[in-house]
Amino acid sequence: MIKTAVKRASNILLGRNRTSQLACWASPAYWDGVKQLRTFANKHAGERCFIIGNGPSLRKTNLSLLRNEITFGLNRIYLLFDSLRFTTTYYVTCNNLVIEQCAGEIAKLPCPKFIGWHARRFMPAAPGTVFIRSRGGPRFCTDVAREGVWEGATVTYVAMQLAYYMGVRQIILIGVDHSFKTKGAPHQLVVSEGEDPDHFDPGYFGKGFRWNLPDLETSELAYKLAKRQFERAGREILDATIEGKLQVFPKVNYDELFEHRMVHENRRAEAGR
Repeated sequence: MIKTAVKRASNILLGRNRTSQLACWASPAYWDGVKQLRTFANKHAGERCFIIGNGPSLRKTNLSLLRNEITFGLNRIYLLFDSLRFTTTYYVTCNNLVIEQCAGEIAKLPCPKFIGWHARRFMPAAPGTVFIRSRGGPRFCTDVAREGVWEGATVTYVAMQLAYYMGVRQIILIGVDHSFKTKGAPHQLVVSEGEDPDHFDPGYFGKGFRWNLPDLETSELAYKLAKRQFERAGREILDATIEGKLQVFPKVNYDELFEHRMVHENRRAEAGR
């Protein structure tokens, strides 16, 4: 199983990456992106962050607690922004189909955006938009400005590499359900025929939306690489996804992560009565 995942992971984007690598090295826009990426190096050294997946479990998660946290939002997470009344600290996407179909929505997001270089034709170069190069793997890239990123079959893994580069000490995952009701071959292109049962919003990949089926085996391989790299550096990744199926990272209770803050806020509220 692991050998199969490694072989698949090594070949998923091999041809595309070779062409993209030559194109990016010749592009001033790429080097502008590298310069922007370097401004994020160790920006959050020693801090914790939350990487927010897009699984149905988000509907059971009190996301209001994240208002003052460092957060990475992925793909169509912005569908929640109006109800949350705040945006994630950062936004990450590297899937061509998501970027192509949602470029107008993504371009309007006010937070810093990390976009896959290979999808740049769909997105205008603009302040706050940083294009990052994808490369072959399997590997965990610790210096994304110099190395780029390995996608690991999931944008969550890209966010992990960005967080590491920013110096984050602790990553906490939420909404990474690691379970899909829609079945089929990994990376298979499908067109949604109705409401989406696999994400927090039924319109996430709603009727007519084109998307690729997940490759959970390669994703698990990537997550294990991330776990090993974080532990080597004296850092950690925890999983606070409610009822999540991923078994790579230590599990923690989401609400307990905020107990001290909630006690403080309750005391302040009582004092103000």
